[in-house]
Amino acid sequence: MKSPLKSKITTMKNILLPTDFSDNSWNAIKYAIKLYKDDDCTFHLFNAYIPVIYHVEYVLAYPAQFGLGDAVRESALHGLERLMDRISKEFKNNPNHKFEIIARFDTLVLGIKELIDERHIDLIVMGTKGATGAKEVLLGSNTVQIFKNIRCPILAIPSDFEYESPLEILFPTDLEVDYQKTSIDLLVDIAMTHHSRIHAIYVSTGYDLTEAQKNYKAILEDMFKSTAYLFHDFENMEIVDAVNKFQIKFKINMLAMINNKHSFFENLFFKNTINQIGFHLNIPFLVIPSKTYHEP
Repeated sequence: MKSPLKSKITTMKNILLPTDFSDNSWNAIKYAIKLYKDDDCTFHLFNAYIPVIYHVEYVLAYPAQFGLGDAVRESALHGLERLMDRISKEFKNNPNHKFEIIARFDTLVLGIKELIDERHIDLIVMGTKGATGAKEVLLGSNTVQIFKNIRCPILAIPSDFEYESPLEILFPTDLEVDYQKTSIDLLVDIAMTHHSRIHAIYVSTGYDLTEAQKNYKAILEDMFKSTAYLFHDFENMEIVDAVNKFQIKFKINMLAMINNKHSFFENLFFKNTINQIGFHLNIPFLVIPSKTYHEP
């Protein structure tokens, strides 16, 4: 079996950075710039705005009657320009990086969906809490909605997370995904750039692997063969406990998962286990869709 990933991917990356001008979104922007400091990237800074006094559906259907919220648009553009100034002051001019600003009269999810296709977005990097910063919120409602509705890799950065190179990456899997139909090459690329070690963990249910799972396991090993890759098999343990135990045993810098809808990922993060893992989810979280198309 030939690996499709013989060398590090060097094409220009398009990275979408949604921002609500909160400290949390600024933290995610800083993380993205540092993570990709050695890569050719165009960063698309995006602010979605809707005047809150209007009924969203009506305004989106008849925007001309409201003058497109010109004052709010100007405020959004000024905010993005100030953000550009802040980036310029904090980071030296990197010849590998370009920045573009986008302000749109749209909802966040719809705006992101449009930009994925228009700007050929490879990755979305965003904070896990919005401007309210409510401590009891695990991921923030915006982040959860984007996980559920956007078919593009998403890297969620916890509030106040200080950048550290992702030397140890945890990759839980149920071996139920055709990895060749995912954007897992993005994870391989990160690992090769940062000399990361990838820990794949599988929690068995007491049954032997199916033939399909054995095949997917072999494909996964082949796709990661250009990286430091370890496969760990846990028995008689809940996946949440395995993830938490592993984070304690190793200094994990990033959690990466495939969003195989209606299965492992959704059961783990959108049902009753979300609070269990939430208290320990204090590292960047890369979510890779299980399909190559962008629509859910």
